Amino acid sequence: MILKLATLEVVSLLAAVCGGMLFSTTLLLNHWTDAALLLTKALAISLCCVVAFYYNDLYDLRIVRTFAEFATRLFQAFGVAFILLAVLYTVFPAIRIAGEPFLISIIIILAILLPLRAVLYIVVVGQKPFLERVLILGATPLASTIIKEMTSTPYSGYAILGVSDQAAASSGFLPEDSLVGSLDRLGKILEEVQPHRIIVAMAERRARLPVRDLLEARVRGCIVEDGVNVYERLTGKLAIETLTPSTLIFSGDFRKSRLDLAAGRCISLLVSVIGLIVFSPLLALVALAIKVDSRGPVFFVQDRVGMAARRFRLIKFRTMHVVDGPTSEWVRDNTTRITRVGRWLRKFRLDELPQFFNVMRGDMNLVGPRPHPVSNFELFSEHIPYYWLRAKVRPGITGWAQVRYRYANNLDEETEKMRYDLYYIKHLSAAFDLRILFDTVKTVLFGSESVEVEGRAVPATSNKVAAGHTLEAAK
Repeated sequence: MILKLATLEVVSLLAAVCGGMLFSTTLLLNHWTDAALLLTKALAISLCCVVAFYYNDLYDLRIVRTFAEFATRLFQAFGVAFILLAVLYTVFPAIRIAGEPFLISIIIILAILLPLRAVLYIVVVGQKPFLERVLILGATPLASTIIKEMTSTPYSGYAILGVSDQAAASSGFLPEDSLVGSLDRLGKILEEVQPHRIIVAMAERRARLPVRDLLEARVRGCIVEDGVNVYERLTGKLAIETLTPSTLIFSGDFRKSRLDLAAGRCISLLVSVIGLIVFSPLLALVALAIKVDSRGPVFFVQDRVGMAARRFRLIKFRTMHVVDGPTSEWVRDNTTRITRVGRWLRKFRLDELPQFFNVMRGDMNLVGPRPHPVSNFELFSEHIPYYWLRAKVRPGITGWAQVRYRYANNLDEETEKMRYDLYYIKHLSAAFDLRILFDTVKTVLFGSESVEVEGRAVPATSNKVAAGHTLEAAK
C-alpha cells in the first residue's frame, strides 16, 4: 500500500512540477539535454516531497487516519521538504528552479495531491463494496492475532465475516459473536457468506481440515491461505510458536544471492568509512564531553555474539558511570548509572557511532540482528525458538527489530523481537537493508533512548526466576 501510494504520488508530483515549469516559462525543449534538465529539476522536488511525507508519517494510515489529519500534517511536511530542497540546491545549484515557476509548481502539486488523498480516504478504500470478504478457520490465538491486525489497521481492505471451528465456542480466544458455525458444515457456510478469501489458522489440522470444501472453494476462485503466511504479511514478523521446521525448510524465501550479500557488505564498508571521516569532528567532541562529564574511559567495550556464534568486542561510547564490580543486566538496576552526556547520546544513538570500526573489522554490518551480550546467549538459546538462526547472519548496528519494535525489557519481549529478526533473516536482501537504513534515519532524527547496560555483567535470568524485574535489552 505504502509503495503503491508513494509511486503514484511521485509520478503525480513529477507531472505537476513539469507542467508548472512549462506553463510559467517559455522553456523550449530543443534538445534532449533540455528535457533531461527539466526532469531532473522536477524529480528533485518530487523526491524531497515524498521523503518529507514519509518522515511525517503521511503514508502510515495507522497514524494519519483521516483526510483532516493528513491536511494538517501536509503543511508540516512541506516545511521539511523545503529544507531538503534548500540543502539540495546548495549542493547542486544547477537544478534550482526560479521563484515564479516554483510557486506555480507548488500550487499545482496541492491541486493534484489533495484530491488524490481525498479519493483515497473517502471514496475508494473507505467503501465496503471494495473490501475483501474474509473467513477464518480455527478459533486459535493465531486467528485472534490476525483479526486484530486486520481490524486495527484503517483501510486494510478486509472485512472479517467470522470464524469457523469445531470447538470454537469453548476456545476462549474469540468472542462468541464472531463464530459462524462448525467446520462440519463449512460447505453451507461458504454458500451463505461467499468469502473472497479463506485463512486457515487451525492449530491441529490432521483429520480436521475440510479438504473437499476448501478444494471446491479454490476451484470457484476463492483464495485459500495459511494463517502463518498471512500473519507474516500483515505484521512483518514470523509467528514463532506456530512455525514448524518444515514450514521454514520448504519456504520459497531464504534466497541469499551472492550479489545481495556482496552488495550489503560493500554498502556497509563504504558507509562506515565515509561515516568515520564525516563524523570525525563529532566523534572528537563526544569523546571530550564524556571525559569532562564523568570519570572513566571514553569507550565501552563488551563481548558480543556474532556470526557463527563467534565472540567479538563491540565498541560504543560510554554512557554510564563506571562501577568496580560486576553489574546486574536488569535495566531497573542500572538507570541511575546513566550520565548526563550519556542520556543525550542514547537518545540520538550517537553512542553507536564507534561501531563503524566493528563494521570495518568484519564483526558487523550496518544492518542485521542486533548482537546480544555473551552472558545472554545461553538463556535466549534455551527459551526462544529458532534463536540459533540469528548466528547464521552477520549482526548489525541497526536492524528490522530495532525500527519496528521498542527495546525489550523481559524474555517475552525478546521473543517478540526474535519474530522480527527471523523475518529479516528470511527476507534478507540489499533492498530490504536500504529500507531499514531509511527507517533508522527517522528513528535517529526523532530520538529514541537506548537502554543497553554497560559494565561487567552478571548473566541474566529468565522471567520465572526473576519475576517483577526487567531483562537487559540488547538493541
